[in-house]
Amino acid sequence: MIKIEKKLLHYTGKAVSDYNMIQKGDRILVCLSGGKDSYTMLYLLNKMRIRSNHKFEIFSYTLNQNQPGWDDTGMRHWLGNQIIPYEIESRNTYAVVTDMTPAGKTYCSLCSRLRRGNIYRYARENGFNKIALGHHRDDLIESLLMSILYSGEIRSMPPKLLTDKRHHIVIRPLVYCQERDIISFAEELAFPIIPCNLCGTQDNLTRQTVKKLIAELAQNNPKIPSNMLNAISNIQLSQLMDKRHWNFAALEADLNPENTIPAVN
Repeated sequence: MIKIEKKLLHYTGKAVSDYNMIQKGDRILVCLSGGKDSYTMLYLLNKMRIRSNHKFEIFSYTLNQNQPGWDDTGMRHWLGNQIIPYEIESRNTYAVVTDMTPAGKTYCSLCSRLRRGNIYRYARENGFNKIALGHHRDDLIESLLMSILYSGEIRSMPPKLLTDKRHHIVIRPLVYCQERDIISFAEELAFPIIPCNLCGTQDNLTRQTVKKLIAELAQNNPKIPSNMLNAISNIQLSQLMDKRHWNFAALEADLNPENTIPAVN
């Protein structure tokens, strides 16, 4: 086993354990987009499934959005060699995204919603109780900073999520994995990557700006990315300003009477 594979397996296993992502008998729909992250996730989960003596099932699902340049020949060949059951479903969401997105705006938000809707539908129709997505550590910390800077909220991507309609659990097994390790691993195993031509050609995407900012900060302090990840799971509510989660109005009632300032006559 190559060194980088051992590292990724370790951190994936740790995330699965820390957040109780997978249980015996789970039927997991693994979303394979064709990018490095989802290939890595599917490969690692398949390794874990075999090691567990097949205590859970995985099934690879890919949504062909009919975008220009799509060619899944290599993907089909790779999946066949891995002996992983799969379906590549064709839905023309590309036309919807390009028609409904105003000129100059990015496609990512609408594209993501349509893709997610199809994933949830497919999982429901085919009896999968869990859905695995390939977001990694860098996705989480970039989303956190984007949310703070551009939306005025402190939020990111949870490692485990109950969907709004309570039909499925979404898991993100790669939340501890660094993107640079995934890049090296994908190159080492020569995954048949399918490039995303839908939004990749649009300049000045917010995520790329934030990614660059974090990289620049990390040049002076390499611990910044890991500190940001730790911050997501180490929230100090009393040190923030959200009145929904901390009763500022009632703090006086909790004062120690011995320390109360005497009334002035």
